[in-house]
Amino acid sequence: CVVSVTDVPPAPHPTIRPGSPVPVNPNNPGVRKAARFGVYRYNNSSNDLFLFKESQINKAMVQIVRGLKYMLHVEIKRTVCQKRDHSSLDSCHFQREKNLQLMLRCYFEVWITPWTDEVHILVAHCH
Repeated sequence: CVVSVTDVPPAPHPTIRPGSPVPVNPNNPGVRKAARFGVYRYNNSSNDLFLFKESQINKAMVQIVRGLKYMLHVEIKRTVCQKRDHSSLDSCHFQREKNLQLMLRCYFEVWITPWTDEVHILVAHCH
């Protein structure tokens, strides 16, 4: 049985050595969780009236380093939810009004230590 490296879960695994980043499936639950943390960071630091949320994860890498460090290329889009409403992003739909639509490309580095529930956003660049 041959397993593609993109199918390997982001957990300690005999073929993944600590310290070397490996590609991981963008649909992996850990990747999706890390992307959401990156979006939270963006939303907290932006001056936009609306919340953004991830629309597509284009590339994901994971590195085992005293936890899991995710390196993600993510597209985020403006939603219809305003920041002042503090909505749950899961219930926010993407903006449909042409003049309010906006998509940004982001690079996030998110370090998660599952055994302590600590999350550190090391990098969050969007343009």
